[in-house]
Amino acid sequence: MSNLTPPRSSVSAVVPAYNSELSLPELARRLQPVLESAARDYELIIVDDGSRDRTWPVIQELARDHSWIKGIHLMRNYGQHNAVLCGIRLAQNDVIVTLDDDLQHPPEEIPKLLEKLTDDIDVVYGAPAQETHGLWRDLASQVTKMALQSAMGAPIARKAGPFRAFRTQIRDAFAGYDGPYVSVDVLLTWGTTRFAAVEVRHEQRTLGKSNYTFRKLVVHAINMITGFSTLPLQLSSLIGFLLTLVGIAALIFVIVRFLIQGGGVPGFSFLASMIAIFSGAQLFSLGIIGEYLARMHLRTMQHPTYAVREVTSAVETQKIDGRR
Repeated sequence: MSNLTPPRSSVSAVVPAYNSELSLPELARRLQPVLESAARDYELIIVDDGSRDRTWPVIQELARDHSWIKGIHLMRNYGQHNAVLCGIRLAQNDVIVTLDDDLQHPPEEIPKLLEKLTDDIDVVYGAPAQETHGLWRDLASQVTKMALQSAMGAPIARKAGPFRAFRTQIRDAFAGYDGPYVSVDVLLTWGTTRFAAVEVRHEQRTLGKSNYTFRKLVVHAINMITGFSTLPLQLSSLIGFLLTLVGIAALIFVIVRFLIQGGGVPGFSFLASMIAIFSGAQLFSLGIIGEYLARMHLRTMQHPTYAVREVTSAVETQKIDGRR
């Protein structure tokens, strides 16, 4: 481990877990020497996002055997970003590192992130040199990053991902956020504009299978862009303006044809096409407005970001019924 960075004050690693009973013991085994070398004080917070296998019993065993591991059991499956936000809010150290539970982000790459986290940088992303997902997963990831770039309003969004390190104090900027739709990357922009990225390895998944599908990633992108950006509304306004120009051009065409040839524009197809274009644009705009209204409706219902069922650690295991 000679390539590790000098020890830092304290680091909290946050891992969202879903159906990952096979990979968690190996993740903890590989994380321990890395965190020991990179920080004087460290902890691992594993958030079970409503798993259907033995993930929670495995987390309990790990927490019982290792004083630096804490487990959080959510009431149900809320989503990866919601689970990460839960872990972030419970972190106790100066720097937070988030990574997935599938070991595709090698824990040994964490020192690269910490080394880049200088006085001028608050958030560092681990950008894979080459992702090892399938074609559809890669395509969906690109769609998500395009949406993220719109929501974040920063070029670094193209390098954003779940493997990140940032200063814990940034969470104060979104301490009051309680909406059901969460994008950790967007929330981080509420606290800082000082982002950076460093190239890291991205390994093949050898244990379990991915829980993310093309559909889930696209839905996440839609939720992110409508939940944290006004771009769709601006796009709707732009389409309305452009179609207004199309309508004016069509009117001019009809008038000029009447003045020159003395007759109207023949054919039902012309009229039907114009009606279809304008009707489609209206429905598209109404759909966008409906998405925003739906999110406002959910916010008024006070739908929780997550709810914790149980917290476990080597020191104590306590039952809590809370809403964060």
